[in-house]
Amino acid sequence: MNTFHYLKYFLFHLVGLFAAVNLLAGGSWIGYGLLAVLALYVLGDIVGGDDTSTPRLRAGWLLTAQLWLALPLLALIVFISTWSVCSGDPLGFGAWVAQASGYDVLAARAATSDWQRIAAVLQTGLMIGMIGTIPGHELTHRTQDPLSMLVGRWLLAFSFDTAFAIEHVYGHHRYVSTTLDPATAPRGRNVYWHILLSTVRGNISAWQIEARRLARRGHALFGWRNAYLRGILMSATLVALAWAMGGARASLYFSLCALAGKAMLEIVNYMEHYGLVRDPHTPVQPRHSWNTNRRVSSWAMFNLTRHSHHHANANVHYQDLNPFPEAPMMVSGYLGTMMLTLVPPLWHRLMAPRLEAWDRLYATDAERALALQARRLNPASGAPAG
Repeated sequence: MNTFHYLKYFLFHLVGLFAAVNLLAGGSWIGYGLLAVLALYVLGDIVGGDDTSTPRLRAGWLLTAQLWLALPLLALIVFISTWSVCSGDPLGFGAWVAQASGYDVLAARAATSDWQRIAAVLQTGLMIGMIGTIPGHELTHRTQDPLSMLVGRWLLAFSFDTAFAIEHVYGHHRYVSTTLDPATAPRGRNVYWHILLSTVRGNISAWQIEARRLARRGHALFGWRNAYLRGILMSATLVALAWAMGGARASLYFSLCALAGKAMLEIVNYMEHYGLVRDPHTPVQPRHSWNTNRRVSSWAMFNLTRHSHHHANANVHYQDLNPFPEAPMMVSGYLGTMMLTLVPPLWHRLMAPRLEAWDRLYATDAERALALQARRLNPASGAPAG
């Protein structure tokens, strides 16, 4: 039985390999592949129900290795996707695949339309968000493990977001569900505005946090010790590698994929704490995050779904997170909920009764007052404060 609980997290890697194959196959396979991934998560979560199992797994090295494997897997996916827009055949990759498989990937690449390349950007961005950001998030919480931190930061570099390793760990977890947190969306905010606003404010916060850290240690702001600047260089290195593969076209293409991955992260931030409030002088509790225990999302996202426990204790590794079924619940699983946020009128309509229930069942008196204040500032939220 325990063996299964180790194996279930390899669903994450199978999804990544599937994306690599259909991106390489080119043409209509790209669009079909994107739809298949979306269907797996959305329909799988609906049909599969919840997973509230809490096994205690002892092979921590294997569970960590599963996270580390995300880096070569993401590098492969992004290489294939970037290769697909190159005019040449970098490293003779296409010729080697054609010889080994008998499938002419070079001809398939040439026959791929511009619309299909848009689907490739979306699918690659989705993979950067899933294969990159999710394990990157987990690993950069392990601040006492230099190797995990390095792997995690490189995973985040693919979405131009190594600042996340600073702001999320030292800012977001401290200020979550307050007006001081860039990643927490207040009631009524549009998801598209949140992507922009959270990105800008999150980077400002990361810079300020890093500047204070360096000042405390007596180090220069502009130097190799500045983790924010090193992160920019990591992402710049990836852009340069894309340029080496196919010039400006390839580097622009990779940049679009990276920004799509970053947008996915901010959509996740948006839905994980949307509309929730907390007095910044009180500790973070499970009620300050939207939770879900949907089976497919949990298995293929390293229990990111158990967000309530993660915020209650950020030092707990993903395999040890508890389901907290009594916590406030999302509309659906992760990808299903993300898709709902993209239609703001529908999202606000669905969330209004959930926020009303949160105010009534979870909020303290002080939090109800904060919710009422938020409601007055933005009547479009549609959620009264109890």
